[in-house]
Amino acid sequence: MIKRKEVTIYDLANKLNISVATVSRALKDNTVVNKKTRKKIANLAEEMGYRSNHFARNLRTQRTETIGVIVPRLNSYFMSTVIAGIESIANKEGYNLIISQSSESAVKEMASAKTMFNSRVDGLLVSLSYDTDDISHFDQFSRKNIPVIFFDRGEEHQDFTNIIIDNRKSGYEATRHLIEQGCKRIVHITATPKRNVYIERLAGYKQALADNNIEFREEYVIINNLSQDAGVEASKLILAMDPLPDGIFVANDNAAVGCMVAIKSAGIRIPEDMAFVGFNNDPVSTVVEPNLTTINYPGYEMGEVAAKNLINHLNGSSLIHSTNTIVLRSELIIRSSSKRLPDAS
Repeated sequence: MIKRKEVTIYDLANKLNISVATVSRALKDNTVVNKKTRKKIANLAEEMGYRSNHFARNLRTQRTETIGVIVPRLNSYFMSTVIAGIESIANKEGYNLIISQSSESAVKEMASAKTMFNSRVDGLLVSLSYDTDDISHFDQFSRKNIPVIFFDRGEEHQDFTNIIIDNRKSGYEATRHLIEQGCKRIVHITATPKRNVYIERLAGYKQALADNNIEFREEYVIINNLSQDAGVEASKLILAMDPLPDGIFVANDNAAVGCMVAIKSAGIRIPEDMAFVGFNNDPVSTVVEPNLTTINYPGYEMGEVAAKNLINHLNGSSLIHSTNTIVLRSELIIRSSSKRLPDAS
């Protein structure tokens, strides 16, 4: 098959008998060119199959107008809302996104980082995988002065910003709420304590117990991948405990729902016998019966803030420093799964 010659702005200019500069401005939607002429040029460009030469422009500007995004999982409601927030800002500012998932694998995360680097992204937004121990694969970005922002799951680094919520405070409030409902044997279901979010939620849980003179018990901490199936598996461990726990704080809603449904099917009354609190405020929290008490985690806002900060930095209107940790607000939403007392609010 013979490849057709690319249509250029010179072809468009010759066809319409106008200057190349006018065509160039019109294709950029510059209002210097009147609306009627811009429409005529746009219609001809479409008819002739003209494609903008982004590659040539990128060589001139040293920018690709592309932001890389690496997330642990794409099938997470929280991550999908974060990406929606990122996209809303990026599109408004004329940036495209390259999105990759690590599938909770440090090896895949490293490969994604290399791909993003070789794709010459202007900046990178990252939420780290469960098992990432070393973040040196992002140093290549630092050496090229390419900004990196961690969101949700981050790590301290002299060149990178972190955008988070106060996970310790949220973990504390979730546990304290269960204690206020009369719970004394509280299980915490969480993920590997490598990531900041799970380390901090566990720390908040421990602090709430200590502040209320409840002994911390190692066997009450269940570590898994926080999937719905993992929640079901956790329920088996919980049902084997003697005495049974009376409160469960889970580090995400999917695992909380999986565990809660399994516990309920075993004849345990919720919240009378066992109260539940989740984390994230996923839609599933209002579908399960009873509705799940949870921590509202502003994913869309987190995506917007991450994209705004990155683009502001690229435009030279802000600097990214290690001390620039941005903490977003979160809140406990109390629903029926944990309300054991009639005056609970």
